[in-house]
Amino acid sequence: MSEYYLELKGVTKSFPGVLALDNVSLSVRPGTVHALMGENGAGKSTLMKCLFGIYKMDEGEILIEGNKVTINNPDEAMKLGVAMVHQELQPILPRSVAENMYLGRFPVRKYGPLQIIDHKKMNEDTSYWLKEVGMDFNPKTKLSDLSIGQMQTIEIAKAVSHEAKLIIFDEPTSSLSDKEVEVLFRIMNDLRDRGVAMIYISHKMDEIKRIADDITIMRDGGYVGTWKASELTTEEIITKMVGRELKNIYPEHKDTPGEVLLDCRNITSINEHSFKDCTFQIRRGEIVGFGGLVGAQRTELMEAIFGIRNIKSGEIYVNGKKVDSKTPRRAMDAGMGLITEDRRGKGILGCLSIKDNVGVSVYDKNLRAGFVLNHGNINGIVDKSIKQLSIKTPSMSTAISSLSGGNQQKVIIARWLANNPDILIMDEPTRGIDVGAKHEIYEIMCELAREGKAIIMISSEMPELLGMSDRVYIMCNGYIRGEISDPEELTQERVMQFATMF
Repeated sequence: MSEYYLELKGVTKSFPGVLALDNVSLSVRPGTVHALMGENGAGKSTLMKCLFGIYKMDEGEILIEGNKVTINNPDEAMKLGVAMVHQELQPILPRSVAENMYLGRFPVRKYGPLQIIDHKKMNEDTSYWLKEVGMDFNPKTKLSDLSIGQMQTIEIAKAVSHEAKLIIFDEPTSSLSDKEVEVLFRIMNDLRDRGVAMIYISHKMDEIKRIADDITIMRDGGYVGTWKASELTTEEIITKMVGRELKNIYPEHKDTPGEVLLDCRNITSINEHSFKDCTFQIRRGEIVGFGGLVGAQRTELMEAIFGIRNIKSGEIYVNGKKVDSKTPRRAMDAGMGLITEDRRGKGILGCLSIKDNVGVSVYDKNLRAGFVLNHGNINGIVDKSIKQLSIKTPSMSTAISSLSGGNQQKVIIARWLANNPDILIMDEPTRGIDVGAKHEIYEIMCELAREGKAIIMISSEMPELLGMSDRVYIMCNGYIRGEISDPEELTQERVMQFATMF
């Protein structure tokens, strides 16, 4: 028997203009959690897609329990005992838990030439596998009634129901609350005890140190090395990932704030279960954080200020002038920009190029004769953005969907910078992004503050909230419960005190 359940040897994969994987190897032991780490664009997801049969590798081989195998598609991967829990869930919300679990493989009863889905067996089997991962959902419950974390648990149960011996977790905690993360880790520990091998992709260092047995690090499509997790400090992991030492991930920014740019007074939603009576101010040159637990209504408040959601009452002033931001266009005309929390769902235009994703915010300002796009001007704006934000891409005509998460985020930032807003709302700006890309985005934020922009940052990552904010407002249950402006009081304990003040 091989020491390893899985071995990838010499995997190489190219896309037009990009060498995504260059002779990469990976060995995973049974009954272990193997962290796969690297910056966005390092090739982690590409390597896993080659393993799972989504991509066909140009060179290399796959060995499972010492035997060489060929995997041409995900169905073949699952038949070999390999399952994958994707970062971006694609649930069918109107259907039941059981129907989502058994999509594409429904148990059937035969009546002569007819085949009818056996709902009774499907529901019974679903209950069994849910209990296997320690969850007791009703299999008939619609997925739309569950939280993101519970949906993630359904995906894990689905992987276990294939009796998988290797499960790939791709950024599984990017949308989970702390409580839901604890549930996930309990399930993973149970799976490890049963001898299941797991590959865990995450950028969250505290999670890696808690759950991983082994760590493999990739950089720029290549293999850096594999270590026992206990042998590496967080600082050493970061250095190996980025190829340079990051002594302080949060850049210093001690600029003196200027005049009030955004003044929001008693903002209340038309939805009685959302934000209520929210009053706050943002000054020129400030980075102001908004903290709170999941469901605190931070995103909803900012979307309302930007004109995406309706406001029942309240007033918004920009530069002392009252603004009626009933639509995003009016908010943009007033000098606001919004980088959405949901990068893939609401941020990028996935079927379009980098040029179109950046240029869409300024097309109306770059027209000849009122209706013909001035591509010369637009190309100049996009080219400047690519250089200014160090966006890694072969060209501006490259599809944004082919970029790493960190580079996609930079393109979205470039879109708004092209429109030159005075107020930039950044909702979870570094979610799902590696530490090197995070540092670059933090530097961009600090530079914008130095230029006199006002930055609002919603963050669920406590170190980020404390490390980047000049001041912090904390929300709970739709209300702003507190403001912390004294650096001495800006602590995790103080933030949590306000965040749980029901």
